Amino acid sequence: MAPQETPDSVARSRTVTADALLAGRVDLRAYPHRYLAVACQTNLGPDRVSYAIAAAETLDRFGWDLVSLSEFTSGRVVYALMRRR
Repeated sequence: MAPQETPDSVARSRTVTADALLAGRVDLRAYPHRYLAVACQTNLGPDRVSYAIAAAETLDRFGWDLVSLSEFTSGRVVYALMRRR
């Protein structure tokens, strides 16, 4: 079981998982930084990119813009780098 993402842990790491965002398990209203990395680590194969974009679109409604999308094949992680407007 993955550790629960709390506002403090997200603020310290500046990273949140796409799973937590899409499931509504994390609240970023008090997030203190302008930039945030959204990590998509699921075993979705090529759908990891789509899943990361879905998380970015969720944040778009709350004042965040997608800056970059990066796929790291060695770690099988896709990151959506976000900036608060």
